[in-house]
Amino acid sequence: MKKSTIWIIATIMGFSFVGLLFLQISYIEEMAKMKKEQFDESVNRSLYQASRNLEMNETLRYLEKDVKQTERKAFRQDSVTVDGLDGTIRQSHQFAVAADDGTVYSSFELKTFAIKPANVPKAMILRTDKNSISEASKSLQEIVRNRYVYQKALLDEVVYNILYTASDKPLKERINFKLLDQDIRTELLNNGINIPYHFRVETADGREVYRCPDYTDEGEEYTYQKELFRNDPSPKMGVVKIHFPNMSSYIFSSVRFMIPAVVFTVVLLITFIFTIFIIFRQKRYTEIKNDFINNMTHELKTPISSISLAAQMLNDEAVPKTPSMLKHLGGVVNDESKRLRFLVEKVLQMSMFDKQSVSFKKKELDLNELLENIASTFSLRVEHTGGHIYTEIEAVESAIYVDEVHFQNAITNLMDNAVKYRKPDQPLDLFIRTWNDKDRLCFSIRDTGLGIKKENVKKIFEKFYRVHTGNVHDVKGFGLGLAYVKKIINLHEGDIKCESELGKGTTFTISLPVLKETT
Repeated sequence: MKKSTIWIIATIMGFSFVGLLFLQISYIEEMAKMKKEQFDESVNRSLYQASRNLEMNETLRYLEKDVKQTERKAFRQDSVTVDGLDGTIRQSHQFAVAADDGTVYSSFELKTFAIKPANVPKAMILRTDKNSISEASKSLQEIVRNRYVYQKALLDEVVYNILYTASDKPLKERINFKLLDQDIRTELLNNGINIPYHFRVETADGREVYRCPDYTDEGEEYTYQKELFRNDPSPKMGVVKIHFPNMSSYIFSSVRFMIPAVVFTVVLLITFIFTIFIIFRQKRYTEIKNDFINNMTHELKTPISSISLAAQMLNDEAVPKTPSMLKHLGGVVNDESKRLRFLVEKVLQMSMFDKQSVSFKKKELDLNELLENIASTFSLRVEHTGGHIYTEIEAVESAIYVDEVHFQNAITNLMDNAVKYRKPDQPLDLFIRTWNDKDRLCFSIRDTGLGIKKENVKKIFEKFYRVHTGNVHDVKGFGLGLAYVKKIINLHEGDIKCESELGKGTTFTISLPVLKETT
């Protein structure tokens, strides 16, 4: 599959997962917002009803207390008058409620009978009896009306006391805080809210009058409030404030069932990203493997061809078998066999390192001396390019305890790469330097070759990785050399880093502990 096709599929699926996750989060936010609005409405409705109950309870208390007192102040006055002209007898009843100072709040006067005895014939006695029944019915109706007016007068007295007496009392005396707490709890339960709350009561100007015993400030940023005695004058009103410490958990509980869906979506998104990463890594490994096979085929073809040509010459009767010829052909076969064995051993070495089955034969060496010997070996190859090898031996403590073969091979690979990746038709200079840094022994190998791009520097120590040069095989190798070097340095408890600038050269710096031989 082409890389562009993988990117298109990955982009589409990635946007789909992100869009799905966004929709789920948006849905959760909307549900939480809706739940919060419902919660606010329920709390405000509960506080309104609780404040109304408080006023009704106060009114009830005054009714129970003041009605008896008012009844003692009420009086009834009956009067009978006789008209001197026609002898008509009038009976009347008057009811009234008065204050201690004599002020009359309410009164009612009822005239019941107006009788002229002298003008009633004896023959009309029966008719008069019937009229008496009608008059009795009317009298009963008047009594009911009289009772209504009487009760109204009592209520007028209670209302007067509430308006002009109760509002003058401090809130502490007007409010039964325990009863208010019960009313709030009951109204909240009626509206479907059953979580702990804390409340306090303040005056209109903000002075605190009461707070519940278990009051805490947690969740106080979301405070609900309602006026108490809201029909009283503003300075006489109170305010009840309530907040819920666990409100966030309560709101969150309504959308908790959506969390698994979001978690599964996130897991799928992470799995998808990881899968795409694996696909691209496998694709890169496939490209590296193909490049490795091409390089290995090319590397192995040269010694095999040389050995095959030498064998043909030995079998060709037309070629004279002089001692010098046989010696030359034997040398070719021997050199190419060594070369072939070396290539195979490099592959086997990396396989052996992967299995962590390598064993070292360590001994004490002098790093300064070792580097000078290797530099001497490479001097002819470097001078052949027109350049030179420069050494700066500054390390005082240069003793190391390493496997001579593997460690020498690692240094040789670094210098061999410097020669391989030199600038065409330009002299190559190599600079080798050693120094001590506290308890570490350091050395560097710097060249003036082609250099490496920054994006490739961090990959050069990967197994089989080679800087891409197309299908040109002017520089032979499997991409194992630097991976082998890093493995050897790390197994000797050392560190290696590379600094390079394209077109100017590369510097490898190795840091090793000053090792001592142990028994």
